[in-house]
Amino acid sequence: MLNAEENELLCRVEGDAPMGQLMRRHWIPACLSEEVAERDGAPVRIQLLGEALVAFRDTEGRIGVLDEHCPHRRASLALGRNEERGLRCLYHGWKMDVEGNVVDRPCESHESVLAKKVTHKAYPSCEAGGFVWVWLGPPDEMLEFEPPAWAPSPDIRTSIVKIHVGCNWAQVLEGAIDSAHSSSLHSTDMVPAQVDRAGATGKEWLRPSIDKAPRLQVQRTDFGFRYVAIRHPINDAGTHDYLRITLFVAPFTVLIPPNDRYNLSILNIPLADSSTMFYFIAWSEGEGIDQEAWREFCAARVGVDLDANFRRIRTPENNYLQDRRAMKAGSHTGIDGIPNQDIAMWETMGPIADRSRERLGASDVAIVQFRRIMVDAARKLRDGGPAIGASPQRVPHVKLKAFEGIVPKTTHWTTLGVAEEELALRQDAPAT
Repeated sequence: MLNAEENELLCRVEGDAPMGQLMRRHWIPACLSEEVAERDGAPVRIQLLGEALVAFRDTEGRIGVLDEHCPHRRASLALGRNEERGLRCLYHGWKMDVEGNVVDRPCESHESVLAKKVTHKAYPSCEAGGFVWVWLGPPDEMLEFEPPAWAPSPDIRTSIVKIHVGCNWAQVLEGAIDSAHSSSLHSTDMVPAQVDRAGATGKEWLRPSIDKAPRLQVQRTDFGFRYVAIRHPINDAGTHDYLRITLFVAPFTVLIPPNDRYNLSILNIPLADSSTMFYFIAWSEGEGIDQEAWREFCAARVGVDLDANFRRIRTPENNYLQDRRAMKAGSHTGIDGIPNQDIAMWETMGPIADRSRERLGASDVAIVQFRRIMVDAARKLRDGGPAIGASPQRVPHVKLKAFEGIVPKTTHWTTLGVAEEELALRQDAPAT
C-alpha cells in the first residue's frame, strides 16, 4: 500500500509535480500521425501533463506542436486556419509557424510594434512508429530521439488503438503490468487451448494454460523492470513451465507478451492528473493485423465505438453497455473488447485510486515494484537527480522484447528475449 504522500507523488503530473517533470525528460507521444496527415488539415487539440496544445502539419509537411492559445488574446488555435507554412488565429489574424515564430500580425500597423519580434510557445517534435512525438522538457536536457520498441525498421506493420480514459495514468499502467487479471477479466477473450504458444484468431487469443494463479518474479533493470508470470502449461506440466515475460519501460511504456501473429505494446500517456490516453499497439514484421481489423477486435472503431476525439460510447453512466444476457450466455464481463473491459475496472476505481485502502496479494508483485520504482524516481528528480530511463548508456528501445513460451523448468527466465546490448550493460540482479 502507498501512503497519501506517496500516492500524490505517483499520480500527480500537472504543473511542477515531480512525476510530470520526470515525464517531460522523455519524448512523449502527442497524437497519431494519421490525425495530422493532411498538409493543410485542421489542427488537433492535445492535452499533455495538464497543458493545452495543438498539433498541425503545415503546407510544407512540417509538424508543429504549439500552445493552444494565441499569444495575442488567447483565442484557441485549434480553430485556426492552416495556410502558407503557418497557423493563423481566426480572431485577429496572427500567424505562427511550426517553430513558434509570429510571422504575421495583419491588425498591426505601428512600426514600433512590428519591429519587436514575437514568439509563441512551441515544442520540438518528430514522427516515428505511427506517432507524433514531442519534447516538453528543458531544451538543454533534450535527449536525442530514438525509435520506440515497435519501430525497429521501416518495414514494420503497425496498427494502433487510441482511447481516452477518465482516470489517472498510474492505475491504467498498473493494469498493463498485471498478468493475473487476464485469466479472469479477459477469460472470454483469452481462452485455454491445445497450442504450443499463444495464438491469435480474429475473435480471441489462445493460451496454452488453464492456470489462473501465476507465480510472479521481478528483475529490476536500468529501463524499469521485466517480470515473469509462471503458469502450468496444459501439456508437460511436470517438466515445463509456461512463461509470459512483460517489460515496464519507464516512464509510460509496457511491452506485453506476443502471440503468433503480432507483438504488443501499450502506452499510458498522462493528459492531466485524472485523465489518460491509452494506446494499444499491434506490430509485426510479417502479416500482422491491419488497422481496421485491430480496432474491430478491440471494439475501438472511430465512428462506431469511439467519437472523432477517441472518446468511448461505453461510459460509467451507461455501465459500459454491459450486456447481462451475454453474461448468462457465457461472457465473463458482458463488455465487448479487451481494452473496454480494462477501462471499466480502471475508471470505477475513481479518478485517482486510494491505494491506502487496498489489500494486495502475491499476484501484485509487479505492481508493488512499479510503485516503488516510480515513487523513488519522482523523489530523486525532485531532489535534483537524473530522470529514470534517461541515462546515456541506456539500452536502445528497439532491442527490448517481451517473451512468451513453454520452456523446461530448468530454464533461467532472466535471459529469455534479452538482447546482447542489454546483457553487456546491465548488472544482473536476483529475481525478487
